Amino acid sequence: MLIVIPIAVAALLTILELREGHRLTKDRLLNCTIWFARVALAMSLLPLVALTLPWSLIDARNLPFVAAFALYFAVMDLGEYLFHRAQHVIPWLWRLHALHHSDADMNATTTERHFWGDQFIKAVTIWPVATLVVRPTPPVLLAYFVVMMWNYATHSAVPFSFGRWSWLLNSPAYHRRHHSRLPEHYNSNFAALLPIWDVISGTYHRPTNEIPPTGLEGPPPGPLQLLTWPFSSRRTSDPAHPDYAGISIANQVR
Repeated sequence: MLIVIPIAVAALLTILELREGHRLTKDRLLNCTIWFARVALAMSLLPLVALTLPWSLIDARNLPFVAAFALYFAVMDLGEYLFHRAQHVIPWLWRLHALHHSDADMNATTTERHFWGDQFIKAVTIWPVATLVVRPTPPVLLAYFVVMMWNYATHSAVPFSFGRWSWLLNSPAYHRRHHSRLPEHYNSNFAALLPIWDVISGTYHRPTNEIPPTGLEGPPPGPLQLLTWPFSSRRTSDPAHPDYAGISIANQVR
């Protein structure tokens, strides 16, 4: 099953994190619990809400594989970027997304620290919109799935950056700035895999060697709070962070 691939990638990155001196914390186990719940729900319910569209602007079957994959990847990555920006602007979306930002011990398992409802919103928004642009073939979808494993690396605690080439591809240093609690790092580096979207919109910031703190204020949540996260209002806002209050992105640009 394909689930073996992300498990193997996360396990490998966890080993590298442990070699860097990090520990296996309770939060990592909680992240794995969330992961299991999301996979179980996706396998049972997601097919019911996935949209089958009658047509697309481009059919990947009419393109060479490399061209079809590159186009689908670019469209999906742009969709992920725009959705991510919306999560930091629209209050009710932030209430869901705040769970992802609540991890004070950011690591490879943080990749799956998302509220279980997120995937259903994407299933009726950015996924069908991407299909309207280009209808992927099974090989294109498989290739996209494999490439998306890089998300585990970008969330990992492995110290790595592309330096002056950081505008080409996301990295742990690049994405940790986005999760940072430091005010000077707010409203930056939203990209999923391609930072070019940040460059275009003005939210690109080249990462440095610093390792800023992450997470939200308050004690770490328990398993039940993780599953009911959006309904726990005391955990979905942080007065120290303008994004958390649902303030317009336009008012945050520095």
